[in-house]
Amino acid sequence: MADNEFGYTAWGKDWVRLAEPLNLTKPEPLLPRARSIARNNGVRTEIEGTVVRAHIHRGSEASVTHLELTSFPRSTIDAIAAVVPADSLTLSDDLHTAVLAAGISVTPILAATDCSCRARNARCLHMLAACYAVVRLIDENPWLALDLQGYRLAPPAADADAEAPISIPRWTPIDALDPAVFFG
Repeated sequence: MADNEFGYTAWGKDWVRLAEPLNLTKPEPLLPRARSIARNNGVRTEIEGTVVRAHIHRGSEASVTHLELTSFPRSTIDAIAAVVPADSLTLSDDLHTAVLAAGISVTPILAATDCSCRARNARCLHMLAACYAVVRLIDENPWLALDLQGYRLAPPAADADAEAPISIPRWTPIDALDPAVFFG
């Protein structure tokens, strides 16, 4: 059995760093509770493209947490495709090592996080529990580590001009709305 229940594969270890970044200077007191929630199946996840929606129920409280990940650029997708065989059923730790040896970074980058809890902190308990739940899913199916970053969602390489993804703003400022048009 693996020493660590979260991130026991090389693909999952990259994702553990979302909850446990190396640049923290003091211990995070929420991590043990977040691991406990994920360990006891307290997180129900829905994955849609590069967005993870996590529903977490603890006692009388319920929260919905969104994790949005940045997509790989087309050049990274092509570089990974050159290293990882398309007919691979699973991604082994050796393939992870080969991808890193080719100079390709597959470390996830959060584009945005949002939680409905009252903590109003980007690193709330629910966000951390959602990260651990995703790590468990990635340890079971390492392809998810690439899919959450748009690896198999990307269009074919024929569209070389579309290197940068289109950025849609998450929020619309209230003063940008015209009441006559909005309610008309």
